[in-house]
Amino acid sequence: MRLIGLDIGSKTVGVAISDELGITAQKLETIPIDESKFNFGMRPLKKIVREYDPAGFVLGLPKNMDGTSGHSVDRSKAYGERLKKKFNLPVYYDDERLTTVESRRVLVEEAGVHDRKKRKQVIDQMAAVLILQNYLDLHRKD
Repeated sequence: MRLIGLDIGSKTVGVAISDELGITAQKLETIPIDESKFNFGMRPLKKIVREYDPAGFVLGLPKNMDGTSGHSVDRSKAYGERLKKKFNLPVYYDDERLTTVESRRVLVEEAGVHDRKKRKQVIDQMAAVLILQNYLDLHRKD
């Protein structure tokens, strides 16, 4: 059962996909979006859904460090509602606090990507991987 993990930003959506067994998450791509033009990246997501036939989506909920919700959480939930209507698939949410920070750390310390421009190209994908992997780990049925 594959799941698609998404890191919803204000300008991009990082995309990750799980393996068929739902054990590991891999980065897939970064989709540019422009909310002011009502471009939410649904066309590229439609291609991904057709190709991978997922059982659902996992979206990061960017809560504040104290656990409260703000505008970013509302944006993620609204995006989740769009996904439900468009693809008729379930949407799950996972706390994504610090995933961007962790993505940056992994890219610099473990992958040796010191160039900011190169990091920016994959940081949203890495955040999506961390969101999805965390969800998979928490919901694994051993």
